Amino acid sequence: QVQLVESGGGLVQAGGSLRLSCAASGRIFGDYAVGWFRQAPGKEREFVAAISWGGGYTYYADSVKGRFTISRDNAKNTVYLQMNSLKPWDTAVYYCAVSRYGLGSTSSSEYAYWGQGTQVTVSS
Repeated sequence: QVQLVESGGGLVQAGGSLRLSCAASGRIFGDYAVGWFRQAPGKEREFVAAISWGGGYTYYADSVKGRFTISRDNAKNTVYLQMNSLKPWDTAVYYCAVSRYGLGSTSSSEYAYWGQGTQVTVSS
């Protein structure tokens, strides 16, 4: 079992930055990929970014490429999402999730454990 707690969300003006953290406890965190997803009101959950077990591979949605950076510190059982140049359409609840596999994926079906989410609101 893995427990995930996201933090770092909040209200920011367009163009600003936030860094989300996902702290994990439970089974061996460092063996599995971790992803970030988001869900805006009235929309389906969508993939944002993912990182492989060792951090060697990263994946980004086209909508955030060049603005967001995912990283991990396995010694601290934590994954980060640095979000720069935020846009109003980045407003959503952001969730981190631990994959069943090591390399990472854009598909939510490959993720077994999910956090409760943290709200990010970007004002124009």
